[in-house]
Amino acid sequence: MLTGGPLDVLTGDYLAELTMLILGRDRLKDPNRGYAKTFLRQLEENLGLAKEKGVKIVTNAGGLNPAGLADAIRELAGRLGLDVAVAHVEGDDLLPRAGEIGLGDPLTANAYLGARGIAECLGAGADVVVTGRVTDASLVVGPAAAHFGWRRDDYDALAGAVVAGHVLECGAQATGGNYAFFTEHELGAPGFPIAELHADGSSVITKHEGTPGMVTVGTVTAQLLYEITGARYAGPDVTTRFDTISLTQDGPDRVRISGVRGEPPPPTLKVCLNSFGGFRNSATFVLTGLDIEAKAALVTDQLETVLKERPPAEIRWVLARTDQEDAGTEQRASALLHCTVKDSDPKVAGRAFSNAAVELALASYPGFHLTTPPSDASPFGVYTASFVDAVEVPHVAVLPDGSRVSVPPAMETRTLSDVDDPPLPDPPPPGPTRRAPLGTLAGARSGDKGGDANVGVWARSDDEWRWLVHYLTVEEFQRLLPETAPLPVRRYVLPNLRALNFVVTGLLGEGVAAQARFDPQAKALGEWLRARWVEVPS
Repeated sequence: MLTGGPLDVLTGDYLAELTMLILGRDRLKDPNRGYAKTFLRQLEENLGLAKEKGVKIVTNAGGLNPAGLADAIRELAGRLGLDVAVAHVEGDDLLPRAGEIGLGDPLTANAYLGARGIAECLGAGADVVVTGRVTDASLVVGPAAAHFGWRRDDYDALAGAVVAGHVLECGAQATGGNYAFFTEHELGAPGFPIAELHADGSSVITKHEGTPGMVTVGTVTAQLLYEITGARYAGPDVTTRFDTISLTQDGPDRVRISGVRGEPPPPTLKVCLNSFGGFRNSATFVLTGLDIEAKAALVTDQLETVLKERPPAEIRWVLARTDQEDAGTEQRASALLHCTVKDSDPKVAGRAFSNAAVELALASYPGFHLTTPPSDASPFGVYTASFVDAVEVPHVAVLPDGSRVSVPPAMETRTLSDVDDPPLPDPPPPGPTRRAPLGTLAGARSGDKGGDANVGVWARSDDEWRWLVHYLTVEEFQRLLPETAPLPVRRYVLPNLRALNFVVTGLLGEGVAAQARFDPQAKALGEWLRARWVEVPS
């Protein structure tokens, strides 16, 4: 990014929900840690180059200890002989006050701050700005607000920058990575996206010339649908109306984003809570050849009988029928039976379980073997989201000279509410149909928010959209994905993107750290949906 073409600001988003748990465990071992160490290693190679080119660096790699990372960067700059102004943003860490503000006793508790602290740091001349938990888009909104001098009530401009930030936050997912229609393009190792931001909040998404991948209305649409809910996308600075986004192809590898409207933010801030959930272990039994179901039933009964004197608090079995009839290789003739256990006692979930599984080796189904040796249990975390009044959260910019600037919460707020369902286009006229995978027409991108999953589905033409919006109801979605049938599912309609977004509540249990299911972050849920066969108008 620093050598491939012009750039004003380089951003880095390091803080997935799971990352906060990992950093929390790091901080337990050493109170001086709690930040993303990989960022420092990257900076050692690139800080001098960024300074030479006048590129500002804005990152949330500070994690649970932005002041500590800022100090480490100053030390690094001194070692490299560089004169670098470093600032940081703090206040998101609510752990010391978690109990008194009703958040319980978590391992980590971090509010999602907005962009104003970043803007204050840049306005004071910072070359590098380090934050803790801010919204992902704030890494883009902050530099834009500082550059254009946006007021706090410039909601449309702020919302436009939020959309650009949402496109950039997952890197190459906007330039062809993880794209449903990747077979139609030469992907290679795609370059990273760039947003060219304008004073009115509009932007052009592009990439450095000559880098692999592609920037199309499709790749940008896919990323816009990633891990959202409905038309109102709430943040600390602005609520962005995703139902107002307009996308147009502006030349090769250039997509213009315009028309975005913004509203006052809600009066509360989201809080990321990670807690210790207990201990987990697993074993995978390989079942080969004939009688797969009977083999699975036998070993399930045997192991649960052995463990019945002190069974783990949770035992979960999943049989993956990866086997094929009359297979040409042993691997293709084999199914996998996964057993996962959880308990508050590491001994119960540890060798008491895994040794028992191995000790069945000479007394169970024919062809018995496991994919791994016995092991101890490992701790797991539980992610939950909460909300606190914004006035409860300090937001402080610590400037390069060490002075501190408090950022007040938004003066104008609006309680979040759903948008009325938009009018639908007329359905296509009746006619002949053919059976085909849904993905021959529709793209999809899916992901996680705590224990919930979202699946964004979009069409690429008006005719396909007219069919999709009437065909893919909640009921049909649940029929195609039976795993979602017993769970609450909400459908949101975004006609401007020719898109539907489905939010499945509780599919992922207690979140990615708890590993409640196969594909614990629902990354491939959309691809499963696209692979289901449906009746498509010819």
